[in-house]
Amino acid sequence: MNKMIQVLLVTLVGLLVFTACGDASSDNGEGGQPDVVNIGYLRVPNDEMIAITEAYFDQYFADQGIETNFVVFDSGVEANQAFASGSVDFASMGNTNGIIALSRGLDVELIWLHEILGEIEGLAVREGSGIEQVADLQGMRIATTFASTSHYSLLQVLNDAGIADDVELVDMKTVDIVAAWERGDIDAAYTWQPSLGRLLEDGEMLISSEQAAEMGHKTANILLARKGFTEKYKDLTTDFIAALVEGGNAYRADAAKAAEIVAGSLEITPENALMQMQGSIWLTPEEEVSSEYLGTSEEAGDFSRVMKQTSDFLLEQGSISDSPSQEAFDAFINPEYIEAYLAR
Repeated sequence: MNKMIQVLLVTLVGLLVFTACGDASSDNGEGGQPDVVNIGYLRVPNDEMIAITEAYFDQYFADQGIETNFVVFDSGVEANQAFASGSVDFASMGNTNGIIALSRGLDVELIWLHEILGEIEGLAVREGSGIEQVADLQGMRIATTFASTSHYSLLQVLNDAGIADDVELVDMKTVDIVAAWERGDIDAAYTWQPSLGRLLEDGEMLISSEQAAEMGHKTANILLARKGFTEKYKDLTTDFIAALVEGGNAYRADAAKAAEIVAGSLEITPENALMQMQGSIWLTPEEEVSSEYLGTSEEAGDFSRVMKQTSDFLLEQGSISDSPSQEAFDAFINPEYIEAYLAR
């Protein structure tokens, strides 16, 4: 009997833990609002970083008695792990990790494009190394963060140069890339700011993601949201979009001031922050729902096809085990919250 009671207690505790961990935000019972909204973000100078630093989210959440819990991720890999455990409601990542989230069946949707990546990401080599083109990297050791936009862009440019099988790729977090560079353990690295800036102090950009995009390999930082949250709290999700729009508007109104806003949080100079911000394309909400990008609820935009093309490439490379259909990507991208914001 005692053993049976112990088994029942263990089962009950397990169910309680699963219930607590399975939903990142819980209702407080007052108007069906959550107690807390859990937000994962990347340490990059974008609209979200401005909104966090300037407390724009407080205007929409704190004023309603909702706590905002911000969690920094080094990459989208960590963000997807958090989604899988149900510990975040929103998380930013590169679009390649968005593809991985869909291919793994995570219950999330893409609701915003932070920025189209350009000079903010790139392939760095040391000054005086004699490496003048991608083909010169044959036989060398190159670091990047696997399953990231940098990894995808690197694979594409290596393929285009015909040396994809003739280099050694090393999977590293951004902080480890900088350390390996300083030790001389790697010959080159494809990464993003602010780590890229550290490499360029004694290195040079061999190719940027802007150039990779011109070659047909477009990448972006995106925002995913947990469907369990968005479907239950449509207005709050629209509020989240509104805070991001405010962040983007602050940059468009005064780029230099916006750079000063985020520089302290990122521990970089305002000049460096401005350089990084100008190294990507920031979209207005109207541009977000244009045919070139996310499209509308009635008709998917071109970015869905970019995601599918990228997914097929990742499948060929063995980075994912299944490439979702074009229809799955069309459904994965949900612009209704941007449309709701524009209708306010």
